[in-house]
Amino acid sequence: MKRNRVPLGLAATCLLGIGLYPAAAKDLPSIDPVAAGLSKDGLARLDTGIAAAAAKHEIPGGVVLIARQGRIAHFVSFGVSDRDTQRPMRKDDIFRIYSMTKPVVSVALLTLYEQGKFQLDDPLEKYIPEFKNLKVYAGENKDGEMLLADPKRKPTIQDAFRHTTCIGAGGGPAPVAKLYFDRKIWVNRMNTLQEEMELIGGVPLLCQPGEAWVYGYDHDVQAHLVEYFSGMPLAEYLQKRLFDPLQMSDTGYGVPDGKRDRVVRLHDVPEEMPAYPAVDMRPSTYERFADHPFGTLGLWSTASDYARFSQMLLNGGELDGARILGKKTVELMTANNLPPAVGTLGPAQGNFGTGYGLGVSVQLDVAADANLGSPGAFGWDGAATTRFIVDPEEDMVAILMMQKAPFDARMLSEFQTLVYQSIGK
Repeated sequence: MKRNRVPLGLAATCLLGIGLYPAAAKDLPSIDPVAAGLSKDGLARLDTGIAAAAAKHEIPGGVVLIARQGRIAHFVSFGVSDRDTQRPMRKDDIFRIYSMTKPVVSVALLTLYEQGKFQLDDPLEKYIPEFKNLKVYAGENKDGEMLLADPKRKPTIQDAFRHTTCIGAGGGPAPVAKLYFDRKIWVNRMNTLQEEMELIGGVPLLCQPGEAWVYGYDHDVQAHLVEYFSGMPLAEYLQKRLFDPLQMSDTGYGVPDGKRDRVVRLHDVPEEMPAYPAVDMRPSTYERFADHPFGTLGLWSTASDYARFSQMLLNGGELDGARILGKKTVELMTANNLPPAVGTLGPAQGNFGTGYGLGVSVQLDVAADANLGSPGAFGWDGAATTRFIVDPEEDMVAILMMQKAPFDARMLSEFQTLVYQSIGK
């Protein structure tokens, strides 16, 4: 997985209240943690570490869920959901999951791959005509004018899955970044995926397709393809093909009025517009995705719901009789799909032991990433300091949900360490 280090904070007072609130209606079954191979002392260290972080006000609160053998072995809420009201965090609270939306959209597109709608090496322009004349940024001349080159090859659907199209998200060289800014190519301003494809088709790629890992708008390209191949709006397809079969009753692009009391406040984000709107994380901005669904971000979920999604992947594409993907598709999704010239996320993310599959990061070399883990583990994070880990070797799912911004990489790394040190056998 992406190695962003973990925030774990829990107020000791909240730990005393663990279990006082009802969990989501469709939790995975439970198992005694010791029977699941987790250490009592290790779990105590996990809880104590989180409590200490909350006591020091490093985090407001959150939810941790660990499942092994398909059953929940550790499920705790900690701290507060809102510092102003001091409402204790609940295990069934609802979180903005930001980029943990991405793997969900990738799974949706893979269901259409299994239906024979496309091949991974199909050029994107076959289905997105706005991409027919893409150019590549090639530097600037002595007068400061941008130079453009033709792509050495056409970006493919596989490139969109693995972030190697070289489509940006507003950063990169100044001339390209200015185009994104001037044309307002921001998910918090665009209204539809179709509009986004038209805008992206008019700006240069940041590099030659397949030659670098660029964390841009590729999942919006995937989301657009979901709509193209399914003939349904993105939110409708996700509901019908994923959320309903997996009984993820608290996941979607909006939160109904009857569940608003379970929404966790997003902490440490000012309400004024940032100088660079592409990184606008204001809580009011996130609400717009209920009416403008994107693939980059926008979903809300709970620890229980996302554990069901994760367990489905761990099971090879099936959960409780609902088959979402075939086993071989999940194997391809969770293999390192990066071209040999790219290899790992490396300098792009500081993850020299982490590759990238079809919508998830993939652990390749634990020592290279300097943290506990297993080769073959996969997952991803969200901008408000959320993370999911799926570890086939340990038959484990681990979920962290909190709402702390900006993204706290160290906290996520600590979460990973504390989860893995709790494994006794």
